[in-house]
Amino acid sequence: MARTTKIIQDFRVFVGTWNVGGRTPPDGLNLHDFLQVEGSSDIYVLGFQEIVPLSAGNVLVIEDNEPAVKWLELINEALNRAQSRRNSSFSSSESLRGSKDSRSHFFHKPSLKVLSRNLRGDNALLKACNCHLDSQPAGKRRPRRHSETADEFLSMDELSSFPNAMRFCLVACKQMVGIFLSVWARRDLVQHIGHLRISCVGRGIMGCLGNKGCISISLSLHQTSFCFVCSHLASGEKEGDELKRNADVAEIMKSTQFPKTCKNPYRKAPERITDHDRVFWFGDLNYRVSLSYEETRLLLEDNDWDSLLEKDQLNVEREAGRVFCGFDEGRIFFAPTYKYSHNSDSYAGETVKSKKKRRTPAWCDRILWHGKGIEQLSYVRSESRLSDHRPVCAMFAAEVEVRSKSITRFRKGYSCTTRLDC
Repeated sequence: MARTTKIIQDFRVFVGTWNVGGRTPPDGLNLHDFLQVEGSSDIYVLGFQEIVPLSAGNVLVIEDNEPAVKWLELINEALNRAQSRRNSSFSSSESLRGSKDSRSHFFHKPSLKVLSRNLRGDNALLKACNCHLDSQPAGKRRPRRHSETADEFLSMDELSSFPNAMRFCLVACKQMVGIFLSVWARRDLVQHIGHLRISCVGRGIMGCLGNKGCISISLSLHQTSFCFVCSHLASGEKEGDELKRNADVAEIMKSTQFPKTCKNPYRKAPERITDHDRVFWFGDLNYRVSLSYEETRLLLEDNDWDSLLEKDQLNVEREAGRVFCGFDEGRIFFAPTYKYSHNSDSYAGETVKSKKKRRTPAWCDRILWHGKGIEQLSYVRSESRLSDHRPVCAMFAAEVEVRSKSITRFRKGYSCTTRLDC
C-alpha cells in the first residue's frame, strides 16, 4: 500500500463585502475591478447586505430573489468574462433555458434556484463526506446523472460547450432577506471541496428575524476546513449601540451549528464557527466611531485616520476582549466606507441639512479572520457610487493541507467535469 504524505499548499482567497442599500444593480454593472479578477484568486467569496429594501414585506412575508439573481449573473460574468467572450453561444440569460424547447421553457421571472444550479460545478459529494476521494482514481468516481425530467437544466448540447466557458464555478449561495452570500472556486478545485453546509442566524426584529444576522458557509478544501461568515449586525450610532453588536456576534457564535456529515472515523468535520481551520468573518458590522460628527469631520479633513481608528468601536471592543476574541484584522489604509450621499463622493452630512439624517462617517464594512496559516495580501475599498456604502475587499493566502496524490493529479492536468445537474 502506497504511503500518503501531506503537503501544505497556498491558495488565494478573495473576500468581498458590500452593503448595496436595497438598490438593484443596473444592467451592465462591471464587477471586474472590484473582484480583482486579474489577481487570479482560487476562491472568491462575496457577501452582500441589503440586496433588497428591508421592508416589512421582505422581512415578514417572502424574500425577493430577483436582485440575488442579478448579482449572481454579474459575478459570473466578471469571473468568467474572458471565457464567455470566446464562446459566443454562452450567456447568463441562456443558463435559464430549459432542456427541451428554449422558447416554451424560458423563465420570464428569474429563478435563483435554477441559475445557481446551472452555475455549480459537478461534485456529487459536495454536500457530504468526500474524505475518500483522494484515494479513489478520478476515472472511477461516479458522476451524478443528469435529470431526465427537470426542464430547468440545460440541454445535453449546451452541456457539452458550457463547462469550457467557465473558469470559476459556483460552490454555494444563500439568501436570507437582504443578506446574500456566494462562494466560487476554480473549476479544477471543485472535486476537492466537500462537507458543504450552510447555517443562518436571524438577529433582526424580535431578535430572530432575518433583516439582521448572518449566513455561514462551511466547507473543506482538500484536508483543511473553511468557514465564511457574512453578517449584518445591529445598526445605530448612539452610545451603547456597540453592545448590541457585541451581543449579535455572541449569539451568532452560540447559535451557529453545522450538521454532522463526515463518515470518516479519523476525521471530524467542524460543527462550530471557530472549530474550523480557517475562518473569514465579514459584512456590515456597523461599528461606528465614538466621536461627534464635528470632531470626525475635522480629523477627516486632515486625513488623520489613525486618530479616528483609535476611536473605532470595533478596535476598542476587540482590544478590551469583549468581541471577536482570537480574530485578526489587517491595518486599514482607506477612508470610512459609510455613509455617502446617493451617487456622490460626499459623506451624507456634507449635503444634508437635517441633523437627523446625517451620519458620522465610520468604517462599518469590515473583514476579519481567525486561525493559523492565513496571510492577508491586501485590504482595500472600491469606489462604486451605487449605495451609501463603499464595497470592501481583501485578498488572502491561505494554507491548505493537500495529500501528495492530489497534487500529482493536479499537476498532470486532471480537472473536474463541470456538469450542471448537481
